[in-house]
Amino acid sequence: MTITTDSGITEMLQTTKTIALVGASPNPDRPSHAVMRYLMDRGYKIIPVNPTEPEILGLKTVASVKDITESVDMVDVFRNSEAAGPVIDDAIAVGAKYVWTQLGVFNDPAVARAEAAGLQVVVDKCPAIEMPRLGIGPENPHKPERRRAREAAAAAAGMDEAATA
Repeated sequence: MTITTDSGITEMLQTTKTIALVGASPNPDRPSHAVMRYLMDRGYKIIPVNPTEPEILGLKTVASVKDITESVDMVDVFRNSEAAGPVIDDAIAVGAKYVWTQLGVFNDPAVARAEAAGLQVVVDKCPAIEMPRLGIGPENPHKPERRRAREAAAAAAGMDEAATA
């Protein structure tokens, strides 16, 4: 079932504990990096999925969702629409409860397969946007433009960025 209501999204976010974040990036200017940090700050256990990085934000990565050896509640997809299909198939294979595709990621056939397998799906949204909008989390301080503004203010004040976070 595709989740489109605020109450459905809220319930999903409140019952999720472990998230596989596919397309995780070590680059702080990438949206996946900012969202990963935000979700970690909110207490979610994050499993970064990236086949080219051994570690992101101090967490060991896995190459694909199929390489995860523990239970996963949600698979959050930071890949393009075409690449989302195999990721969603992997989410089905590992028994995830939810699939979340990020802004601009649409793959109707893969979403239909997930729904047929009993997964609930959120499409074309971002949890780091939805949580503040729904009143279940603050604005994302790790969003690249916010981080850059803090760094510029700290530099102007002669402080390092860590002191402003």
